Parts: sequence; structure tokens; C-alpha cells
Amino acid sequence: MKTVDIIIVGGGPAGMTAALYALRNEKSVLILEKESFGGQIATSPRLENYPTIPSISGSEWSDLLFTQITDLGAEFELEEVENIVKEDKVFHVKTNYNEYECKAVIIANGVKPRKMGLPNEDELVGKGVSYCAVCDGPFYKGKEIYLIGDANTALQYALLLASYCPKIHMITLFDKLFGDQILINRVLQAENIDIRHNMNLIELKGEKELESIVFEDTKTKERTEFFTNNCFIAIGQVPQNEPFKDLIELDHGFIVTNGNMETNVPGIFAAGDTRAKENKQVITACNDGAIAALGAVKYINSL
Repeated sequence: MKTVDIIIVGGGPAGMTAALYALRNEKSVLILEKESFGGQIATSPRLENYPTIPSISGSEWSDLLFTQITDLGAEFELEEVENIVKEDKVFHVKTNYNEYECKAVIIANGVKPRKMGLPNEDELVGKGVSYCAVCDGPFYKGKEIYLIGDANTALQYALLLASYCPKIHMITLFDKLFGDQILINRVLQAENIDIRHNMNLIELKGEKELESIVFEDTKTKERTEFFTNNCFIAIGQVPQNEPFKDLIELDHGFIVTNGNMETNVPGIFAAGDTRAKENKQVITACNDGAIAALGAVKYINSL
């Protein structure tokens, strides 16, 4: 059984920053990531609000950080954490493939895209329904696009898609846009982005692939059907903390911590979007990761 000082659950900005600070404090680190390194920011077309870097793609930024921590000796495995058990002063971390031991744990597993919850939504994913414009947008180059959402992710997707598609139909549940004002201004100024407010998606039609989408006006209750082979959904994120619900305190699925990123279990820290907090940005995730790592180092040194 492999033993390290700190196991980090999640390889996004928070997790990789935590690894950076732990490694610089001469602690051995294992990062367990179930999908791909970089987290959500890796799918962002542009990162423009990170100090000293006017503009960089999310994937490039993630690659730079990943290289930095691996050069310092970070180990990683593409495995999903299923359970964490604390026995005396040792944590046993079980994944879908292996079991590990460590002295401290930092949970930085981020969030996943929120789904609409419609009957055949899962069946149509990859067949017209998508949650990632960076990943799937190029398949619809030159086509009219239907995009659902009203906050930063949706705004960024709208601008990206508008750069190579003739028309973007951006459809929102409420009567306004939420997000950074600079992104809102860009969307409003784009000639090929049409915004429709107060519309709720109620049906995705199609069997082998998406054929049409049906909306209901939240005020008049009038229904409108659009015939399209694409629907990009960007309506927020949900936490992935089900494996930890019996171990640490959660608030609506998000991990509760204090300002030092400590959970209610000594030796377990949390960082990034998985935490119950208001502001969720790349820089705040990095901030969380640094604080969590320093806390974990201090905890280990006190054992």
C-alpha cells in the first residue's frame, strides 16, 4: 500500500496549487483525479482575470501549473476516490482501483455541470446536447447555435461560439444576465448573439440525436419549439461530495470549512469550488489551495 504525506483529491487549480505549496514545504504529494487535470478552467477559451497574465487559454494555464508541480515531484493517478476513513492519525483513502495511506487529505474535487433534469437528457448527451462549448462547439462551426444560461460560463461560451458561428440564440430563465460586467458588455455588443429572456427549457426531442428543443415562457406560459441539432447547457455546477457525506460536514452538498480551509475532521482540508463559499474564481481556488496546503503541513508537523 502506497503511503504519502498528503493526498489531494482533485487536479484543478485548487488541487494543483495545494500540491505546489505542499511540495515546496518538502511533503510528499499524491493527486487523485478521476477525469482530467486542469478542472473546469481547462475548458475555458480564455482566462483574463488572473494577475500578471492579460490573457491565456485555460488549457495552457493548466498545463503550465501541471508541469510546475510534476517537476517538483508531484505524483498523480487517474482514479476516483470512493471512501476516506481515519484510523488514529492515519487516513485510508480508497479509490476504484487502489487504497492509499496518508497523514492529511485535501479535498479539491471541484464541481460538475448542472443538468436540466429532463427525461432523455442523458441519452442525448454527445448527440446534440453538450455542457462544453470548448469541447463540442467546433462540430457546429457555421451553424446557428442554441445556448442556455445567463452567467459567466454561458457568457464565455456565447462569445466563443459567436466567433465561428453566424447566430447564437442565448436563452435565459430570468430577465437579466449575471456575471462579470465586461463579459455582459461584450455579449450585448455582439451583433450575432440574440438573447431571449424568461424562457424555461421543458423538453428535448429526439431519439438517436437531438431534433428540437421546447421552451415555456415563464410569464405567459406560451410554448415555443426550435428545430435544431444542438443545445449547449451552461446553468451552473453541482458538488461531488457524496463519498464524504458521512465523514465531514456538508452544506447543500458543499464542504463546510473555516478560513484556514479546515473541515470538522482534523487533518482533512478542502479547497476550491467544492467548498461552501460565495466567490468561485480561479484565483480564489488557488488561494484556497495554498491555505489548505500550509494548514496540512502545519497539521502534519504537529503530529
